[in-house]
Amino acid sequence: MANSPSARKRIRTNEARSEINNARRTRIRTFIKAAENAIASGDKDAASAAVKAAMPEMQRGVTKGIFHKNTVARKLSRLTAGVKKLA
Repeated sequence: MANSPSARKRIRTNEARSEINNARRTRIRTFIKAAENAIASGDKDAASAAVKAAMPEMQRGVTKGIFHKNTVARKLSRLTAGVKKLA
């Protein structure tokens, strides 16, 4: 157990931040899943709209430090390639 006041505060802060980060990570994964499902359905318009909606969320995840930039770049590349393949 933490003894110093600063360590107690750090525990509280970490719990609050982890809740926010988990919610953000879940939201981003939902966007990715929606884009993947749209690509799998074969509807090009829906797929491109889903990928366009997912892009800023994924980039925001990078700036907030939730995902590594290369991970997001790889996922975005694969999603856009999937949309391109539908054309």
